Amino acid sequence: MDKAELSKFVPMRRCEMEARGWDAIDILIVSGDAYVDHPSFGASLIARILLDAGYRVGIVAQPDWKNPESLNEFGRPLIGCGVSAGNIDSMLKIYTAGRRMRHEDMYAPDGKTGLCPPHASVVYCQLVRRAFPKLPVILGGVEASLRRVAHYDYWQDKIRPSVLVDSKADLLCYGMGELTMLEIFDRLKNGESLDGIRGTCRYLGGTESAGFSSAGCVELPSFEEMCADKTAIMRETKAVESEMNPWNGRRLIQKTNGRILLIEPPREPMTSAQFDKFCELPFTNLPHWSYSAKIPAWEMIKDSITVVRGCSGGCAFCGLVSHQGRHLVSRTPESVARSVERLSREPYFRGTVSDVGGAAGNIYGHVPRDRELCKKCRRYSCIFPNFCKNYRADGEPLSKLLDKLKSIPKVKHVFVNSGVRLDLALLQPELTEKIIADHVSGQISVAPEHLSDRVLKLMRKGKAGEFEEFRRIFDKVNGRTGKKQYMVPYFISNFPGCTEADMKVVDSYLSKSNWKLQQVQDFIPLPMTMGCAMYCSETAPDGSPIKVNKGLAERRTQRDMLRGDHKKPKRKFGAR
Repeated sequence: MDKAELSKFVPMRRCEMEARGWDAIDILIVSGDAYVDHPSFGASLIARILLDAGYRVGIVAQPDWKNPESLNEFGRPLIGCGVSAGNIDSMLKIYTAGRRMRHEDMYAPDGKTGLCPPHASVVYCQLVRRAFPKLPVILGGVEASLRRVAHYDYWQDKIRPSVLVDSKADLLCYGMGELTMLEIFDRLKNGESLDGIRGTCRYLGGTESAGFSSAGCVELPSFEEMCADKTAIMRETKAVESEMNPWNGRRLIQKTNGRILLIEPPREPMTSAQFDKFCELPFTNLPHWSYSAKIPAWEMIKDSITVVRGCSGGCAFCGLVSHQGRHLVSRTPESVARSVERLSREPYFRGTVSDVGGAAGNIYGHVPRDRELCKKCRRYSCIFPNFCKNYRADGEPLSKLLDKLKSIPKVKHVFVNSGVRLDLALLQPELTEKIIADHVSGQISVAPEHLSDRVLKLMRKGKAGEFEEFRRIFDKVNGRTGKKQYMVPYFISNFPGCTEADMKVVDSYLSKSNWKLQQVQDFIPLPMTMGCAMYCSETAPDGSPIKVNKGLAERRTQRDMLRGDHKKPKRKFGAR
């Protein structure tokens, strides 16, 4: 390869560093995922942003976590190291709801397992400490966000302290860290303190903890209290949720091992202009040239475009809000169009944009009627238990965007494969019918999650009738267009509070419709979610006791109901 080719990616090999004329790097990024140079991969995005800011950046992806020398590709970084477990929590990546090892790692070459260790954030930070003593280590990514305070680990079945405590990193960056990581490394470069950076956590030393003033802070139950009292996690979760608004959230403190964990308020969301800029950095949109095997995760998203970030839903089982936040940020139509035009020039492009979306497709372009009201709000959801009057569920922005993208030369199809929120779809009838008629790739993903109103309330989802109402619209549009399309619904078994009788409501509906689910989701209590707090405390958020299935044998009944294992085989869901 010539220098131009070697300079296309963020360096992952010494030859790439030398091709850029560097004799060293300023910042090393360590990731639990393979290096795919695409803005959907968090480590790659952060690396590109830092590179754009003038820093010399190198990436080590999925290092040999037993050998510190595996981090020494570029020598010792001059400023610091950023560590991420990858795009999902490493325990979720490795283990199933049944606590068995998964057969595939979507973020590894050829789906090979074993390249990313359990509790990767802890393992990688300690590996960096061994490789480069006294080098500043900054921990970030999804796993860091979900485990930033004391939390329950489902696979170990125990309360763990903040991942910052176990990892011994200098600082934890939570949330979408583009702006935060820039500020952190700017401060490190200039020899400035890391105190007071929004969207970060620090574990104070003994002397600093003793002299710390908690005035204006919200104190969470201590780590020790959470280990001793199973209900303490509910108090912690409620307190964290109430302080998630970046405009009015307060500092949180949590005593751990006689010291103080200090959690700064969340950072304000980036602007659309910043979102545009970051997504349009000179990504190759390809896996690194050194890989000979395919990366399954890239194969899934290579033809897709992320157009919106955040989620206003606040579902009890989902960790997305804890990482991306509740406030939505959408890219401008012009920026999205430029990304699609670039995609259309890729040799692998076949005319189909496989997905335009984010947490859901039909949240694109949603903005509050009055941003100032949002700055005073302490709701955990804009949608549940009812739609906030300040929330504008406008279908027009996505409708216009889809039209714009479809008019681009070489683009034959534009799909919304990230799915749609049912509650929003019913408020956007014109957009919903348009998506079903013209922007479905043969099947559409929807997430009713359950059909019992009692369980849906615990999940912080809509009403049971929404699924059936959407189904009628879906069938009506397909009847009008003559298309043979299918719905792919997602239901959850064993959610806290869901009894066998509740699960039979779903089972009965599927049986009467002669439908068999393509995919079954058995509840996993992800750290930092209300569902996890309910699972551990065995109480609803209002304090009332609930039934929780915990043993694998106890959980099997509901799981088998969704799978249809207790009955004769049926046709695929959607078949008529």
